[in-house]
Amino acid sequence: MAFILPIPPMQDLKITFQESILVSPSKQTDDDDPNKSIFLSNIDQILNYNIPTVHFFKANPDFPPQIVPKRLKMALQRVLQVHYHFMAGRFKLNQQLGRLEIDCNSAGAGFVVASSDYSLDDLGDFVYPNLGFRQLAVQTLDNLGPEVEQPLCVFQVTSFKCGGFCIGMSTNHVLLDGASAQIFIENLATQAFDDKPLAVIPCNNRHLLAARSPPHVEFPHPEFFKPDLPEVVGPPVFDCKREELDYTTFSLTSKAINYLKGKAKENISYSTTKITSFNVVAALIWRCKALSNDAEYNKDRVSTLLNVVDLRSRLNPPLPDSYSGNAVLVAYSSATCEDIEKWPFSKLVEMVSEAPKRVSDEYSKSVIDWLEINKGLPCGEYMVSSWLRLRFGEVVYPWGKPVYSGPVVSHRKDICWIFPGVDGVNALVSLPAKEMERFVALFREFFPQSIIN
Repeated sequence: MAFILPIPPMQDLKITFQESILVSPSKQTDDDDPNKSIFLSNIDQILNYNIPTVHFFKANPDFPPQIVPKRLKMALQRVLQVHYHFMAGRFKLNQQLGRLEIDCNSAGAGFVVASSDYSLDDLGDFVYPNLGFRQLAVQTLDNLGPEVEQPLCVFQVTSFKCGGFCIGMSTNHVLLDGASAQIFIENLATQAFDDKPLAVIPCNNRHLLAARSPPHVEFPHPEFFKPDLPEVVGPPVFDCKREELDYTTFSLTSKAINYLKGKAKENISYSTTKITSFNVVAALIWRCKALSNDAEYNKDRVSTLLNVVDLRSRLNPPLPDSYSGNAVLVAYSSATCEDIEKWPFSKLVEMVSEAPKRVSDEYSKSVIDWLEINKGLPCGEYMVSSWLRLRFGEVVYPWGKPVYSGPVVSHRKDICWIFPGVDGVNALVSLPAKEMERFVALFREFFPQSIIN
């Protein structure tokens, strides 16, 4: 298997868009208040950007291309009815509080039906970071016009010449984090059947992560910063500069992962260090990113890695596993570039492993209170987000399981997504060309030729 997967040449999938509409809940219940506003936690507030994903399916003779969109539309109407009614709403700014809320006005989710002139086999390896996949998970409905607010999520069914198809989903991160997106997709799949109940009833009480009154900040929080803005109307947007990027998927086989784990065990200091697939890959990604950042090496520059951490089991009492909002914070690891280059690999793995232990119940509440006061944003050179425990590829639809599920490349050069591979782990990296060239060289240099080839 190829060790480093560069972007393939096919970027235009020759898509024809056949339908582009808004889908509202199938019906309203007596308990559903159409004027209800959903409270958004301080964590929700800072995640106002879209996450597009693609889910490919082989042809199923029982579900031809004209049937799948009808089933998925029906399923979407059902899940929006009660438990996910907020996903059919729109953002509104509470002027008095300066906070985003979701207006549950049933304005609708986006729904797109399209077709491609290609077959699935023409696309090659789905793991490749294909820019063309952006056409399979559009983020806006261009036919709405400037006077109509865009939906917070868009679902797209694209059929291919072979009878296979792709379900693309573009969802604003404010709505769901990774764990709650997994539950949502499971629920959406059940509602595409004729007689299945929801897989999991979501917990929509986002007040569970509300700040304390008054706020009480007990710890320093260098993983966040307060934007230096003269006036902030509403929460700041966590985004990065848009520029020309190269995209590469680093496909680490089980042989490569075992090599990294072996290196991590050398000179290890802490017996509590968790030498997991994620920790060793994240440590290597951090090293390559830190040392590839500058055209001229600056040994004194401090590089900070942010590791996305699920809070559900860390709080007291724990959050329900079915909590549908964003229950994630970042754990940080910082070191100078000189140390990152000279330290043994085991030291970097130790730091990545130990950082999440800092995120306790008390620490999490302190972060939420800090955000209440400062309306801040994550502060780090690079963020790694693990999808290794998400089971998107295991979700059973009436037409079967997807043959591949994964993220779509975006303009985010500050985030690396780590997700399952067929035999190991994949890491999707997006960087400017010169930086990517140095990153790839550092990555290759870390392994013996017997593993790279």
